[in-house]
Formats: sequence, C-alpha cells, structure tokens
Amino acid sequence: MRAPGSADRRVTGLVLAAGGSSRLGQPKQLLPYGGAPLLGHVLQTARSCPFDQLLCVVGGAAGEVRRWVDLRAVEVVENTDHGAGCSSSIAAALERVDERCDVLVLMLGDQPGVGVANVEALLDGRGDAPVAACAYRDGRGHPLAFSRSVFGELAALHGDKGVWKLIDRHASEVVDVAMDGPVPLDVDTWEDYRRVLLAAAGD
Repeated sequence: MRAPGSADRRVTGLVLAAGGSSRLGQPKQLLPYGGAPLLGHVLQTARSCPFDQLLCVVGGAAGEVRRWVDLRAVEVVENTDHGAGCSSSIAAALERVDERCDVLVLMLGDQPGVGVANVEALLDGRGDAPVAACAYRDGRGHPLAFSRSVFGELAALHGDKGVWKLIDRHASEVVDVAMDGPVPLDVDTWEDYRRVLLAAAGD
C-alpha cells in the first residue's frame, strides 16, 4: 500500500467501526462529515498514515457501510459479535493481521479529529515499548500502539474497556507520547456530533 514508517518495522492500522450506534438511532459511521461519511473521513486519514496494512472492523450497519463508504485499500473485517464490545472487534481483526506485522495502531472510526500527524508522532515516540498511547492535554487517548508481544493479550480482552485494562496492566511499560490539544472528540450522541462539527468548523 505504502512504505512503512521505517525500514525495520511493519505497521498495521486498525480502525474500529463496528458499533451499533444505539444512542444515535442511526449509523454514526454514515453521518456527514467534511463531504464524506464520518467513517470515510477517518479511513482517508488512515490511508495517508505510514501503514503497511489497513484493516477496518464493521458490524452494525455493515451492509450500508460497504455501500456508502470508500473502502479502497482497506481490508474489511466483519464482526458478527459486535454487541460484545470493542474487544470482540479487536480479536476479530487480529486474525487478519499480517504475520509480518510488528506494531498495531488502533484508531476509532468515530474520531475524525485524529490526524496523520498524531499517528506519525505516536510511532516515532513509542520506541520499542509494548504499548504506547497519545498523551493529550486532558488525558490519554487514541490512537494507541501495541507491539506484537502483547497481541495475545489483546486477543483475550473482553468488553468495551478491555484495552484500557491492558494498558493499566502494563502501566510501568507504557510510553505516553505528548500531543497538542485535548483528546479528540468521538461520536456517541447527537450532542457529540454537534461538537465534532463545531470543532471541525473552527480548524
């Protein structure tokens, strides 16, 4: 797809977009954002990142996502158990991760404020740490980076907060990479969507 971030590591990007959008009442993946569906915008960002492989997990509204979202250069993984939380999507995706992959970068399909610069800074700043997170002004956030050494633990997670429990488990080994600004907004409610649009208009 494109050259990796460095000659000695292979990076897989994983965009999580399987949510059922229960609080919105319609698929958030398809909400308009910058002239494209929300998920389409995130995937366009991901295509511009230094990834050797790009995966996207879909579940809720999978058929509509396949119809309306630009999925070029994306390997789509369908999670039929998406109601079990984000951890089930990560586990489904790990089965498709290239066996040569050294680092997995986790992105959220409803977080359009994350840019290529965030991903590049995360990869540059992680060193050889098993886990790296973005350290925004108001706390840790996505994207997150995981080395192959923790893939087994990632595959065994449960629920929506599993990944944060893994980070807590590796607290002494986690590298926090400083980022400008607050944690980028994600979309769970209509108020979240309004705030995301306002933030985009202010850029």
